[in-house]
Amino acid sequence: MIIIVFRTLILYTLVIVALRVMGKREIAKLQPFELVVLLMISDLAIIPSENMGIPLLSGIIPILVLLLANLTLAWIALKSEKARDIICGTPSILIRQGKIVEGELKRNCYNLTDLLEELRIKNVPNIADVEYAVLENNGNLSVFPKVQKRPTIPEDFQITPPYEGLPLPIIMDGKLNSKNLQQSEKDLKWLRRELKKQTIDKVEDVLIASLDSSGTLFTQAKQRK
Repeated sequence: MIIIVFRTLILYTLVIVALRVMGKREIAKLQPFELVVLLMISDLAIIPSENMGIPLLSGIIPILVLLLANLTLAWIALKSEKARDIICGTPSILIRQGKIVEGELKRNCYNLTDLLEELRIKNVPNIADVEYAVLENNGNLSVFPKVQKRPTIPEDFQITPPYEGLPLPIIMDGKLNSKNLQQSEKDLKWLRRELKKQTIDKVEDVLIASLDSSGTLFTQAKQRK
């Protein structure tokens, strides 16, 4: 039993390392060859962990081979545009200048129901409002509304809004992030003063506190038991 546990943990660690080496993209954003490698790695890891008669190396070596093949293809796709088109494919324009391209729908096995569903997901329920719709290599649909239907932005009104940076989490689950506090050019005395304004006495009582670029501190206290 202990041997099975150790074999499973070794394979589990190897699969995690392999996924980390492959990159940080979400499953939905993987290229087809990356998805194939992911599925094969998961299957190869299960076999030695379930069957004690199969040597552990029989699972480790194929996983390493697949990982090496994936990295090689990724490197080739990175360096060559032609190879990238062959390996990853090219995006397909399903709607061009407000008209559905039927040939592209058939080529991608994409029916009208799928198209309308994706448009609704993108908050464009009326197909008449779409200027372009592009089916990306990872299966996502990029939608570009017609000019008169797109949301307005400050630039349309010649307005320049103030800069907004990323909010810095200062406290998370009662733990102070000293690095972020220092980066915000604030000190612990200032933080305690701001917490007292919201009737919070201790850092440990804070569920989350984040500081935005304007210097406003958002704070939420933990629920009292």
